[in-house]
Amino acid sequence: MDYLLLVVGLALLLLGANYLVDSSVAIAKRAKISNFIIGLTIVGIGTGAPELFVSIQSALTGHGDIAMGNVVGSNITNLLLILGVTAVICPFAIEKQTHRSDIPFGIFAAVLLTMFVNDSWNPGIDENILSRLDGGVLLIIFISYFIYTLFIKAKNPQEAKEEMDQDATSSLEGKKPALLWAIAAVSLGALLCGGQLFLDSAINLARAWGMSEAVISITIVAVGTSLPELITSVLAACKNNPQLALGNILGSNVFNILMILGLTSSITPIHVEGINAIDFMVMIGATVATFIVTYTFKKKKFDRAEGVIFLLCYIAYTIYLLMR
Repeated sequence: MDYLLLVVGLALLLLGANYLVDSSVAIAKRAKISNFIIGLTIVGIGTGAPELFVSIQSALTGHGDIAMGNVVGSNITNLLLILGVTAVICPFAIEKQTHRSDIPFGIFAAVLLTMFVNDSWNPGIDENILSRLDGGVLLIIFISYFIYTLFIKAKNPQEAKEEMDQDATSSLEGKKPALLWAIAAVSLGALLCGGQLFLDSAINLARAWGMSEAVISITIVAVGTSLPELITSVLAACKNNPQLALGNILGSNVFNILMILGLTSSITPIHVEGINAIDFMVMIGATVATFIVTYTFKKKKFDRAEGVIFLLCYIAYTIYLLMR
């Protein structure tokens, strides 16, 4: 039964996120909000909704390892698995802006989270907690990063328009406002119910398999909540637009750390036990490796061979987790 509930919960999460984005975009377009703002806010937040709801519900119910493992695991999955698959399908160039600012900022966010969480590295402290103060700092950095992104895009309105016109579309455009609001409300309910079902069944399976909540959150929960990024990235690669996949993943990873964990720990401190230093180091290492690929094989290009290496690293890490 838990297997069925896991699938049902995940389906509700993904469908809820999809229709919440579609209805919100249609509502925003009726309100004559620009595609640029819609794409940067509603669409971006919508793809992170599964991680957001699972993390908040996990933290509120005292399952801090699932809240943290969901984000750490999702970021590792995004980089090693999804980018690896994308590069194998269609190798792609890495733009200068991405190389100079987006990837380094991702490294900064990963290192900052590691420092905030691992309080036990300090003498006399035995417990690892992402406190409300830590969460507040992460949220402030996220807001600053968001404003900076707005400023950069505003300097290149044509480029921003092209990017956001592609993203800010909805299958519900033209529907009546009352119907759109109803769909948004039902979608939000689906996210809440799906998140709870997914969380409960994952916890039950972890106990049945004799696995820790930390391990199951980094593997099953993380991969499940990363499905929107996986689908988006594979489709982008198949359509010969893999650069969109890279931007989507880098943005998602920063959102996961700064917004999701920032908001979650601001609501309630996250107590971390089973997520250890190796997991954080793998997350940092995967982000650094994304920067290094710009200098290996063909410069400033994510090659197919590098994609294979990323996939092998993901498989090796998963095997390590199952043996842990």
